[in-house]
Amino acid sequence: MRMMLLTAGTRGDVEPFLALARYAAARGHDVRLATTEDAERPPDVDVVGLDLDFRRVFRPPGRTPWALAHHLRTEVRPGMRRMFAAAVRQTLLFAPDVVVHHPLVLSAPMAADALGVPRVLVELSPVATPSGAFPAAGGPTATYDLGRWNRATYAVPRAAAHLFDADVARAAAGLPGGRRPPVRTRSRATLMAVSPQLLPRPRDWPAQVHLTGSWHDEDARGGSRHDRTAVAPVDPEVAAFVSGGGHLVASFGSMAVGGAEARARAVVAAARAHGLRALLLTGWGGMALPEDLRGDDVLAVRSAPFDAVLPGAAAVVHHGGAGTSHATARAGVPAVVVPVTADQPFWGAQLHRRGLAARPVPVRRLTAATLVSALGDLSGRRERAAEVGRAMRQEDGLGAALAVLTAL
Repeated sequence: MRMMLLTAGTRGDVEPFLALARYAAARGHDVRLATTEDAERPPDVDVVGLDLDFRRVFRPPGRTPWALAHHLRTEVRPGMRRMFAAAVRQTLLFAPDVVVHHPLVLSAPMAADALGVPRVLVELSPVATPSGAFPAAGGPTATYDLGRWNRATYAVPRAAAHLFDADVARAAAGLPGGRRPPVRTRSRATLMAVSPQLLPRPRDWPAQVHLTGSWHDEDARGGSRHDRTAVAPVDPEVAAFVSGGGHLVASFGSMAVGGAEARARAVVAAARAHGLRALLLTGWGGMALPEDLRGDDVLAVRSAPFDAVLPGAAAVVHHGGAGTSHATARAGVPAVVVPVTADQPFWGAQLHRRGLAARPVPVRRLTAATLVSALGDLSGRRERAAEVGRAMRQEDGLGAALAVLTAL
């Protein structure tokens, strides 16, 4: 089967698609992944670009409404417009049997319709499939259970998508005849790449929604769900640091918001207060280690494979992205979530409800004192975190996803 995978976003949006591409290709399928220009392009995966540097689009525009409007006009809209057109172009060039796409790639449906092939939507957080059991991730009420009003919150991501209707329409120029097909089909299936340990399946999801479990590159690379030895290479300095045990891992992923040094100070001070060493994964600039905090008990690096540094950690402090939330829970490590934006408040609240994390600490309230208190709350959550981690490592999210695709 020829599979076209399309995704855009931060590392948490790209890595699951990379894992699926690697997993499906290893089982004889012809797979091409289209993603943003700033994403990793491993040599063992057929990857093409979508003419968009997501870090540039995602860069904080400033605090004023004028700065936000300027950023939308000069960076976001042009970047998304190029991405929609590139998604159409790359899909037509590959001529796949199935199109599998992230919700951000809004032009994928019309490309699939033009080719007359089925398409499959992938949700890494619940944003497009309404439920009365919980609100939409990413909405303003994502941390609250609104009861019968939960379903109404899914109008927020739909409205956000409609902001780009004109840009999607312009991408239709790349289709045969230069226009959208007259008949628009629905997705044949939705792959909810989420662990049921973190989000049990609600009763009101339709049958075409498949809760597969999350997708991890560790499984795609050949490591079984029961053998954690097949991990990505790790820097020797990082490996030596985590081998000593008694460490805390902190990561804010792609959240390059202001106050990077203040966040690093809070993390290091809280770790030292609990007698822990601190491994800081600075990512796109979420933390910056000041010179006066350096010591043998602190190591700051841009990134490191989660499956190499999380097992054995005493705790994780993270921003609550879907990928990081799943990686932390899968490793069986309790967490303190410091949400910043998007789906992060949803996952912070959900991990707390599932007994895997302390009550979330909003980024504007992050101090050494609040973090010391939150870390102290994790002692009663370690057994629950270990239990959930064992269950998640038994999941076969990639296998379940591929079974749905091949059944088409």
